[in-house]
Amino acid sequence: MALPELTPEQKREALKKAQEVRSKRAKVRADLKAGSMTLEGVLSRAEDEVIGKMRVAYLLESLPRIGKVRSRQIMEEIGIDESRRVQGLGVRQKEALLKKLAK
Repeated sequence: MALPELTPEQKREALKKAQEVRSKRAKVRADLKAGSMTLEGVLSRAEDEVIGKMRVAYLLESLPRIGKVRSRQIMEEIGIDESRRVQGLGVRQKEALLKKLAK
């Protein structure tokens, strides 16, 4: 399937929207890292376009003391594919994540 041809104006709008989404995602990650936002709070907002389309691995790596290796181990243990996005998590997967990462 061929991509549609975009006008220069449409390209600018698309780039602007993409930058806004990246900025919002970076803020969510920073808030998680700082502790001003909880994993439970983020998972409850999975319908939000910014959070819902974030990869679960990317989200977990934003938590304090969790890096790439540990996030992959947690996801494998729970049974979450590494390409899964937050909006695609099931209820049991969300509960398992919260139980595993509860403080």
